[in-house]
Amino acid sequence: MNCPLCDKPMIVLEIDRVEVDHCLKCKGTWLDAGELELLLDGAGNKDRLLESLNLDAPSDEAPRRCPICQKKMRKVQCGASERVVIDKCKNNDGLWFDEGELREIIAMGDFPGGHNVYELINDVFGYRR
Repeated sequence: MNCPLCDKPMIVLEIDRVEVDHCLKCKGTWLDAGELELLLDGAGNKDRLLESLNLDAPSDEAPRRCPICQKKMRKVQCGASERVVIDKCKNNDGLWFDEGELREIIAMGDFPGGHNVYELINDVFGYRR
């Protein structure tokens, strides 16, 4: 699969039993439909975060094309007070996260006992703590 931002081939990584596509050039990440739900599993506010993905968000960013259906994706917001704008396929094929956006959304998750997935994302993508 090619990156919707820079059109370079992406690599497949596994984070907590979820395969994610990651671009080594622009550091963006693609999640197929249902994969964000799996990464947020156990978060007390999971449903609220996922529901917020239906709210359109104004953005100056150029629209990205879905790497699966090739149609322009829509900009949506995730979160209420803390807001991250991501790209969502209109056909629900998946979600595109520019560098660091997936980490920000996982950090919004209300995980009892710590952010296990957050730590995995930091390790996999080499983010500093």
